[in-house]
Amino acid sequence: MIVVSEVTKSFGVRTLFEEVSVKFTPGNRYGLTGPNGAGKSTFMKILTGDVEPTNRGKVIRPKKVGVLRQDQYAFDNERIIDTVMMGNAVLWAALKERNELCNASEFTEAMMDRLGELEVTVADENGYMAEIDAAEILRGIGIPDAQHSEPMHTLPNDLKFRVLLAQAIFGDPEALLLDEPTNYMDLESIHWLEEFLTGYEGTLIVISHDRHFLNAVCTHIADIDYDTIIIYTGNYDDMVEQKMQSRTTIENENRDKAKKVAQLQEFVSRFAAGQRSSQVQSRRKEMARLSATELKRSNIQRPFIRFEQEKPSGREVIVARDLNKAFDRPILTNVNLEIMRGDRLAIIGGNGVGKTTLLRCLIGEIPIDSGTVKLGSGVTWGYYPQDTSEAISPGMTALEWISQYEPTGDAQIVRGLLGRMLFAGEEALKQTDKLSGGETARLLLAKLMLQKDPVLIFDEPTNHLDLESVNALGEGLSAFPGTVILVSHDRDLISDAATRILSYTPEGWIDFNGPYEEYLQKYPLEERNVSKKRN
Repeated sequence: MIVVSEVTKSFGVRTLFEEVSVKFTPGNRYGLTGPNGAGKSTFMKILTGDVEPTNRGKVIRPKKVGVLRQDQYAFDNERIIDTVMMGNAVLWAALKERNELCNASEFTEAMMDRLGELEVTVADENGYMAEIDAAEILRGIGIPDAQHSEPMHTLPNDLKFRVLLAQAIFGDPEALLLDEPTNYMDLESIHWLEEFLTGYEGTLIVISHDRHFLNAVCTHIADIDYDTIIIYTGNYDDMVEQKMQSRTTIENENRDKAKKVAQLQEFVSRFAAGQRSSQVQSRRKEMARLSATELKRSNIQRPFIRFEQEKPSGREVIVARDLNKAFDRPILTNVNLEIMRGDRLAIIGGNGVGKTTLLRCLIGEIPIDSGTVKLGSGVTWGYYPQDTSEAISPGMTALEWISQYEPTGDAQIVRGLLGRMLFAGEEALKQTDKLSGGETARLLLAKLMLQKDPVLIFDEPTNHLDLESVNALGEGLSAFPGTVILVSHDRDLISDAATRILSYTPEGWIDFNGPYEEYLQKYPLEERNVSKKRN
């Protein structure tokens, strides 16, 4: 169990949450939700002990807590499998000391006694199965046996992140604290993680922008809003419904109270100076009793995302024939693809199979080795890259940067757009090099909205968006009359936006004309996971 007592966290004059007291109990799986900037990661760091509360609030946590660390370079010189086993600090310290003692040239009686104590610790922590257990977790998140003894620095950053996830869940921790565990994970690995977490018997607290993941895993939602944290029973969709019903109920009650107060006030005004003083006093007391329930302002905000096209493209958008591309190994081999006007194509598959490479080859960002790529007439595109760190020039305000892309130079259009994308008032004057990941993402989406290209291309657009923004993006793409090409691991976004699926499987590319739900009926993830493990 994790117990939080009277915790407050402020930054300057801004309070994220005040006097919070909540309990997270074993056997329950909590999604920690709230918009970007609400304080989710800060609260998680308070739970782990990495950040202190502003006041003297307390956090009581179990002895063994698995934490998803965010520093992907901290273990670069360690073996991959050792990095996982470090998740059980007691076991790892015992194994390390035991190995040092065993390598000594001479043994004293005290050393022998210590070796005996260490063997007891190793046995108590199930250390004789440690490498087997760690290897099983690594296979589950997509890292094959052949790489387990390699050093961490040989892995790309996305796989390093998966190893840190394996480290967090290794060793049967009593509580698991996971901040965005599905980042850098493909759909099959997310499916494996969902199955693992639904079988986890400890206390789970997880932050995620993936609504499907939260709905599949969570039994409760801890929502940061109204300067506090409220626990709702059920998954994310259940929480949204309960929250809306609760607020609507209070609003209706306040409305009814206001009508009743108006009637009482009319009586008081009419007879205040008359002979009915006792009745007037009675009604005044009733008016005081009927004071409206205070409704704090919610910090949840949803951007308004709508994409338009200046004019449609020709019928053929992109035609690729026998496309080949290799780096240190073949990535794309004899790919044939026709994308037609109005297609909303989602490209899915495991990490490293060439999804981003395919996008960049299609739009000419990188040269192809052989084959042809032909663009149709009138084809221009707006492109949202996976790496947004250099997509916005520094040294400008958000208003100055986005104004470059308004063809008429109309400041009112730009200001209105920024307001819809949650850059109202002074927010529009933020320096571009000070923007958060979520703010950068929303500003890039605003640029695409201004450009009005007939083709929109997205490479993992949800990485820095909160749940409200992801939902708004899905609605915007589903209403767009042009052509969409989307790489994503977010299943709700794919379901909302895509009418065609291009999927890489161990057997090759599958081009499925239909929505994601129909694709899954024909090609279930479970069957592909079994096939993947057998291979």
